[in-house]
This record gives sequence, C-alpha cells and structure tokens, in this order.
Amino acid sequence: MLNYCDPVDMVFHALGDPTRRQIVDQLSHGPASVSELAAPLPISLPAVVQHLRVLHECGLVDSEKVGRVRTCRVRPATMRRAEDWIAQRRDEWERRLDRLGEFLAEEDDKKG
Repeated sequence: MLNYCDPVDMVFHALGDPTRRQIVDQLSHGPASVSELAAPLPISLPAVVQHLRVLHECGLVDSEKVGRVRTCRVRPATMRRAEDWIAQRRDEWERRLDRLGEFLAEEDDKKG
C-alpha cells in the first residue's frame, strides 16, 4: 500500500478498487466471515485476505477471530470521514452554483 498520511486519503485509496468496494457493500449488510466474503468474488481467498488487509489498514473494516473463523465488519466512523469530506465539497459547490443562479437571474432581469 502506498504511504498515505491523511486518513481520508487512505479511505479513498481503499475504496478506489472495485473488489474492495464490493466487500464493503457486502459488509454493509452485516458482519461476514472471510469465506463468506470470498464466495461471490472471482478471486482467490488469499487475494480477498489482501484486500481485507487494505480495508483494515485504513480503518474501514475490523475483524475478529474466534476459533478458525475470522469475522469482518464495517467501521462506520471511518466511512463518515469520507462522507464528511464529500459533504464539505458539495456544500461549497452548492453555494457557488446558488451565486451563479442569482447572477444569471439578475442578468435576465436587466435584459427583460
């Protein structure tokens, strides 16, 4: 994994891969074992484990081993960091678009 310092950078890096997004989608329905996560994927179990490692390193997924079964779950707080980052940008762009809309309405009033 690349050396990302910002936790949001790490989350976006992890979610940049479609396989990892699919794993997160599966886990959004509830905890699952590694073998359950691997079943619908067209990759090997060791490859799934590597993807889970990336998701764990960025804090998106936690796992717990009980006996021979490792169960994974999503950490919503980490996902919220990415959501907050996106929301801040969305708010800024909405303000800009609102100002543009006001400007264009004023221009229409001047012409009409």
